[in-house]
Amino acid sequence: MRKSIVLVTLFVYVLSVNAQFMKATAPIAAKKEHWRTLHGDKVLDNYYWMYDFFGKGPDSTKVVDYLKAENSYLDNVMQGTKQFQADLYTEMKNRIKEKDQSVPVFKNGYFYYSRTDDGKQYYKYCRKKGSLTAAEEILLDVDKMAEGHAYYAATGFDISEDNRYLAFGVDLVSRRQYTIHIKDLQTGQILKDAIENTEGDPCWANDNKTIFYTSKNPVTLLSEKIMRHTLGKDAKTDALVYEEKDKSNYISVGKSKNNRYIFIVSTATLSAEYRMVDAAKPAGIFKIFAPRMKDVLYDVIPLADRFLILTNKDDAKNFKLMECPLDKTSATSWKEVIPVRPDVLLQGVEEFKDFIVINERKDGLVKLRVRNLKDQSEHYLDFGEPAYSANFGANPEYNSTILRYGYTSLTTPSSTFDYNMVTKEKTLKKQQEVLGGYDSKEYATERLYATAKDGTKVPISLVYKKGFKKDGNAPLLLYGYGSYGASMDASFGSTRLSLLNRGFVYAIAHIRGGQEMGRLWYENGKLLKKINTFADFIDCGEFLVREKYTSKAHLYAQGGSAGGLLMGAVVNMAPELWHGVIAQVPFVDVVNTMLDENIPLTTNEFDEWGNPKEKEAYFNMKSYSPYENVQKKSYPNMLVTTGLHDSQVQYFEPSKWVAKLRDMKTDQNMLLLHTNMEFGHGGASGRFDYLKDLALNYAFLFTLEGIKK
Repeated sequence: MRKSIVLVTLFVYVLSVNAQFMKATAPIAAKKEHWRTLHGDKVLDNYYWMYDFFGKGPDSTKVVDYLKAENSYLDNVMQGTKQFQADLYTEMKNRIKEKDQSVPVFKNGYFYYSRTDDGKQYYKYCRKKGSLTAAEEILLDVDKMAEGHAYYAATGFDISEDNRYLAFGVDLVSRRQYTIHIKDLQTGQILKDAIENTEGDPCWANDNKTIFYTSKNPVTLLSEKIMRHTLGKDAKTDALVYEEKDKSNYISVGKSKNNRYIFIVSTATLSAEYRMVDAAKPAGIFKIFAPRMKDVLYDVIPLADRFLILTNKDDAKNFKLMECPLDKTSATSWKEVIPVRPDVLLQGVEEFKDFIVINERKDGLVKLRVRNLKDQSEHYLDFGEPAYSANFGANPEYNSTILRYGYTSLTTPSSTFDYNMVTKEKTLKKQQEVLGGYDSKEYATERLYATAKDGTKVPISLVYKKGFKKDGNAPLLLYGYGSYGASMDASFGSTRLSLLNRGFVYAIAHIRGGQEMGRLWYENGKLLKKINTFADFIDCGEFLVREKYTSKAHLYAQGGSAGGLLMGAVVNMAPELWHGVIAQVPFVDVVNTMLDENIPLTTNEFDEWGNPKEKEAYFNMKSYSPYENVQKKSYPNMLVTTGLHDSQVQYFEPSKWVAKLRDMKTDQNMLLLHTNMEFGHGGASGRFDYLKDLALNYAFLFTLEGIKK
């Protein structure tokens, strides 16, 4: 009887929300005929007119009006959840410890840390000299600096070798175009040096007056040039050190951990090239470490007496570790240290004077392998959970015997450990505190494997609150990304408790296109094999339904950016599988974006998606691009989000997609577009503001489930 009353109550709630939805009038975007003809293929794009950059085009006013109309429509449809959203925001915010401090990191005589205060959105960047009991020096009060700004991001903090100057980057728009400033830490004054349109990556040479940085193309936002700035000089006179001619490459500049070299790194998806100069002689000529080689990636790790090279040279798909003398760096001088293994991916190396630590991935999980450089003895750290995430922390001191690393799982809050590589003792320095009472024993996590249609075993990590019944009635949110070789490891999120505590299961599909299962896992989910990414995600969803973790009536999907492309593809391919989908800043107009080399990042990504000017790549992209494949059929309930200032996925992609979906879909399900008019790809810059967007996402899911509190 009680169950019947609950079901009736939920039914009435859903009806009330649906009534609000039916009353609201969805915006209907204008159509303007625009034809794209390429490779003999003629395509009509009725919403091409939305393609506009910040009021520079003839339809800019109409674009903004349309985005505002979509926002108003969303507000009307979700009006009945406004208080619930506010309550969710407060609930999630109350789990965050407002007055907090990071674990101090020791470098060059100082302990560096950041701390946050009650009620403040940002933080203070601080240091103490020699001892944690010394007086605190506030280097940057970002809370104060951000006053009056809707968006404020400070990054790239780099201290000169004499500990006097701090260089840092600031972005006020959320386009990732940073202005570098320099602060004199003795006087407390910000110097007149201001270097605009950079990656926000200042790097001090050892003379305490020279800074290297990466300059960006103002239109494409590509990292194009490495510049050299002298303290006190006008940035307009800065010297060009290196210019990248290959538009498919990203470039960066940084100093080696042992402070001996400045490196310029040029990398693409399939190749890499390092240049270096003595950090004590910044005016010198950069020497090529090893010329770029076709389909060869390499990373350089300097030790006291040699270089280590992490590389896929000689078809070492999962990478191998090599070495060479300091004075003979060409590839012909490289000798093998750790061979390639088919079941282990070498991901990175953290170097110390007497140790190296190798980050490996086996069976989808990270392993940290410690090697003593004196006697070559080795051992692995033990983590002891079925699904987790472990990675190097901040380890700036080359002479240290302490490895700092981070650890988390779906049930273990983010934890910082110090590991003594000599004594093998592990010390927990800090674990994320979850206010309001969190007990990991109340939750359970599993590692499952779905079988894809081609027989591939695809891992799934999931978590739920104990008491969950595997009868197909539980709501389940399946998250996926699957691009760029990015591994989506199982990690903790305190905000996710708002889902779990209301009966949701949360799952991560470790699909191809990521790198969880090795380099081939990535290569089998890109370019002409990109379809595997989408098919894997669908197969994971079908597996979870078949195994009764959920049902189609309660299965939801979420992904952002390239994961938003995933969402767009799976709703076209299997719309009946999902009850609701959240697509955040989605990359959904693949062909048109990859055809326009003026759009930020396009040329950098030809090796990921292909160049549509090539016929085979064009038709492959067209076969899965969400915008191209919208059809007259039913689609699931959908919430789509974007940012007006997004530099990664321009706002016109999701807005065009939603407009076309509105015109074509045959169902009465919800289709909502939310455009943040002030922020970009990463959302709000404050540490609490993003919770408002998350509250909207959760309210959308809870509405579909009839959960009202």
